[in-house]
Amino acid sequence: MLTTISLEDAIGLKLAHDITEIRPGEFKGAAFRKGHTVCDEDLCHLQRLGKNRLYVIDLDEDEIHENEAAAILANALAGEGVIWKNEPHEGKIEMLAEKDGLVVVDTVALAAFNMVDEVMCATLHSHTLVKKDELIGATRSIPLIMKRAPIDRAAAIARQKGGVLSVKQLREARVGLVITGNEVYHGLIEDRFAPILREKIIALGCQLSGLAFAPDDAEIISRAIRCHIDNGCDLILLTGGMSVDPDDVTRHGIKMAGAGQLDYGASALPGAMFLMAYLGDVPLLGVPACGLHHRITVLDLVLPRILAGEKIGKKELAFLGHGGLCRDCPECIYPNCFFGKGS
Repeated sequence: MLTTISLEDAIGLKLAHDITEIRPGEFKGAAFRKGHTVCDEDLCHLQRLGKNRLYVIDLDEDEIHENEAAAILANALAGEGVIWKNEPHEGKIEMLAEKDGLVVVDTVALAAFNMVDEVMCATLHSHTLVKKDELIGATRSIPLIMKRAPIDRAAAIARQKGGVLSVKQLREARVGLVITGNEVYHGLIEDRFAPILREKIIALGCQLSGLAFAPDDAEIISRAIRCHIDNGCDLILLTGGMSVDPDDVTRHGIKMAGAGQLDYGASALPGAMFLMAYLGDVPLLGVPACGLHHRITVLDLVLPRILAGEKIGKKELAFLGHGGLCRDCPECIYPNCFFGKGS
């Protein structure tokens, strides 16, 4: 229960909640924290903040304060790889990445959680790469005082699958590259794909364990794949031969190597001719030629998810369509843009 009292009557009492101060373009935060004892010197400051009355709280058994509610919600929302401190600021608790990795959000559970009256949680997009201690989500109850029942209901929804928000660590894959194409294999042009992919691989904490060049010959491509696997590579990237020309035989080489699952085509641009296959547990990624021209393609959306342990198939490639259209900005600012953020 909340009781309203005048500022003068509040002298000597403790504040029931944080009191926010906003100075546009300069400061936004707690001018006074919950538990602060109001004194004479505070009155003018509080009045400048538009506070002429304050609350006194006397909670009923079925009521809960916003700070306690936030802690219950954060505890239920935080899954693997997520940390938080029971130090609410203005009723809000922030959730942070416990380690470098990939944010994974159960978007259905998050929506169900946010459908509960008087609670909220906001997160980064699922499949966002983050660093340790980076902010990835925040939660709070909306009112200062509310009934416990909605908090318990929201927490139950959040914890059904072990939390709504998690951070998956990327594995350190041993990557094999197969660069295909007669023009590169026979030295007619210089290969530019290997340096691009090497940079992407290393940036994700992996190592380039093998590099092979193959002509437009399915049998030779197949042997190159098998050789990489025999040498301990547990992830293989293949470039070229993904288009519709008669010489584009990389897909056939992947099939000849024994790939059991093969999905050709992704609902994203650039990168529609991307190929995803598996040879046993080894992922094989066919990278289309657009990767030579565009700094970011569908490869950059899919590769971190694979390294985080996700199996990518037709469904995952189809869901890339929402948000999968790159605007090809004159100055690329990815990942601080919408590309790939709808999936």
